This record gives sequence, C-alpha cells and structure tokens, in this order.
Amino acid sequence: MPFADVGEVSCDPRNALVFEHGWQSWSPTGAYRLDDRPPRAADPTIQTLCYRPETPVPAGVFQGEGLLAIDPGDGGPVELWSAPGPLQVPSIRARREHDRLIVSADGPVRHSRTSESLDQALRDWAGTVATGHAPGSFPAVPPMWCTWYGYWDKVTEADVLENLELARRHRVDADMFLIDDGYEAGIGDWLDLRPEFGSLERAVGAITDAGKRAGIWVAPFLAGHHSRIFREHPDWLVPGVSAGHMWDQDLAVLDVTHPDAAAHLVHVFERLAAIGLTHFKLDYIYAGALPGRRHQDVDPIAAYRRGLELIREGAGPGATIHGCGAPMLPSLGLVDIMRVSPDIAPTLLPRSGDISQPSQLGARLAGAAREFLHARWWVNDPDCLIARPEVEAREDWAAHIAATGGLRGSSDPIAALDAWGLETTRRLLVPTRTDPS
Repeated sequence: MPFADVGEVSCDPRNALVFEHGWQSWSPTGAYRLDDRPPRAADPTIQTLCYRPETPVPAGVFQGEGLLAIDPGDGGPVELWSAPGPLQVPSIRARREHDRLIVSADGPVRHSRTSESLDQALRDWAGTVATGHAPGSFPAVPPMWCTWYGYWDKVTEADVLENLELARRHRVDADMFLIDDGYEAGIGDWLDLRPEFGSLERAVGAITDAGKRAGIWVAPFLAGHHSRIFREHPDWLVPGVSAGHMWDQDLAVLDVTHPDAAAHLVHVFERLAAIGLTHFKLDYIYAGALPGRRHQDVDPIAAYRRGLELIREGAGPGATIHGCGAPMLPSLGLVDIMRVSPDIAPTLLPRSGDISQPSQLGARLAGAAREFLHARWWVNDPDCLIARPEVEAREDWAAHIAATGGLRGSSDPIAALDAWGLETTRRLLVPTRTDPS
C-alpha cells in the first residue's frame, strides 16, 4: 500500500523525541531528537538481513515498524501510532515540516495519546497489545550456557562436554546448554551433521544425564545455496526471493505453505525433540516474513506465523521457542523468549559502523530501548554475557546484563575466564525476573 498521512504533531524542535521501533531483533530501536540521524542500513545486504527490506527509509524521515511514538517536548501528550495487532504491521513514518511532524503509514494504524512519559507510554502500549495474544504471566527462566561466542561455527561435541564438566567444577550455574551454529552440515540441512562436530545424540545425552536441559540453534526458514535441501527440493522454496548472503553463500527461503516443505519442517523438529532437545533457538527467522509468491496465496506475516506454528507442532507443546533475528510484532504469542537486540561481539563498536551489526554498543542500545517488552510479550533475551579478558569494555557489558530482567546466558569457554570473569559469570547467571519493569 502507498503511504497516506494519518496525523500530525506540533512540537518543540529542541526537545521533541521520536521513538522508532525496529522491524526485527537486530533492527536498531530507540528515541531520537529531530536533528539526529537515526541508524540506517549500511548496504543492501544489511537492509535484507537486519532491517525491513521492502520499506527502506527515505532520507530525513523517521520510521517505525508497527510502532512510532512522539514526545512533542513542549509538555503536550505523548502520541503513538501503532499496528492493529500482530497480523498487520505497517511501516509508520514521521517527516518534519518546520515545528510539526507529519505522520504517515502504509497500512491501518491505531492512534493514542497519553499524559504519561514516553517510557511509561511504551510500557502501557505493550501491555495493551499483549492482551489476548501473550500469557498473563511469565515463569522465571533459568540461565544457560551457549557455544557461539566461544567456538563460533567450529564447535565440537568435545567442546560441549568440556564446558559441561567445567561448569560443574567451577559452580557456573547454567541450567541449559545450547549448541549453537556449527553442528549442522549445511544451512537448511539440520539433521545432517558436520563431520568434525561429532555426535549430537551423545552431546545431548551427556547434557541431560547431568540433569541439565539441552538446546539447539536452527535457522528454520533458510536454505543455503550450498545445501542439499536447496539442490534436491527447489519446489519447497519461495521463488526468486533472497534472504541475503551469509556463510559465503546466497540464502533462499523455505515456503512453509508448500505441503511437503511444511511436513519437512515438522519432521525436523520432531527428530530434534526425540533426542532430548527441549529449547529451540530459531535464528534468521525474518526470512519467513519476506514478501514473495508462495504455494498458497497468503501474505508474508501469515506465512511467518504459520511457520512458527509448524515448529511448535514438531517440537511439542512443552518446548521452549526462542526467537532471534525475528520480526517483533508478528512473533507475538508464538515465542517464549525473544532476542531484543543485535548480536554482541568482543568489540565495542561494529566493524561496518552500522549498529545492527554485532557489537556491544548496538546490543546495549536496542536491548535497553526494548526492555519495556520483557514479561509483557515474552521473556527478553539481551544476548549472552561474555566476560573473558580480551572482551573490550567487558565491565560495561556486564553492567548492561545486570540491569536487564531477561534471559541470562554465558558464552565464554569457561577455561578462558579469569578471576573477574568467573566471579561475574557466577553472579549474573540467575533466573529471569517475572515482573515487567
């Protein structure tokens, strides 16, 4: 749909703030002054991977995905324009004309105003939207240990077993051990193992035998061009749609509306659940909501939500579904835990200068800006603690983790921690807060 004007706000240009809510986990989110230049994609690949690719933002315009809020800065009410719910998520823009902001949207929106502060307005809005979609309460989620930031995509069964034992020996109180990217033979070939990894069944068995829960990383809506599924089942893919370029290959999108592709998706998660996995970190799942012509004539958000429902069917009703790289509003009611920031990194700043890319700065900014969603929509995931000595500004990253109510996870090789890192890891690995902030 074309953009149409839906309202305007008179404001004090010196003090007004515009809150942009990003499309997915990795999209920058925050409040900006009228003269600020909010974060935008550094290149077309990042636009696909981390922003909403179908609605790039024109120069000089603010844009929120499903939510844009304005504090006029003159004592007047905070005004919000937002999606009607998780099934329709318009892009909402504000352009400046002198001392006014003109708001437009490319779909239906709801408008509200409040005398509360901007922070309180966001909390109230999140609570209202959650009604009828999210549970009324969220039980505490115990902490985890994750392979990714220590071993990247070269993780092995031996690495998992070593850290399971070191966690016991050093009293690192992780309840769940998550095997991240690197166990699989190819992006899309989730039941085929990379030979160097070892045995997934043995690794999961060791975790559960130790009285811990076992988790795994999957990018369920992707099929890398190097994968077996891409070669053997082109009819299972959304034709002509690219989910970007990663792992040295182009990425295709699984069409969950195709009956055979849907059955395959359910089967993958049934098999993973059958070996004892109960926590499923679903990554790069923005791909499931990319526009394209699917086997059935459904809009992209409906297709995305159907994909999450199929995953739940396969994983089982008691599984924990953990979204990442995930469209925010379209995931409401379908995930238990949600990453609310870009990936962290051992470095403070992103290499590209684009804060949707891995960095502590990007993760801190978006994570703090989305704290209002915790225990209202889901359990927030601010990403993992990394506290080994070579991590830049590790004290600041630890302080950010300590301030959040969300999921606590460690992702250091435990043997790499010094005394400060080990003490900090022990101190911060606690269950999530159950009350919204």
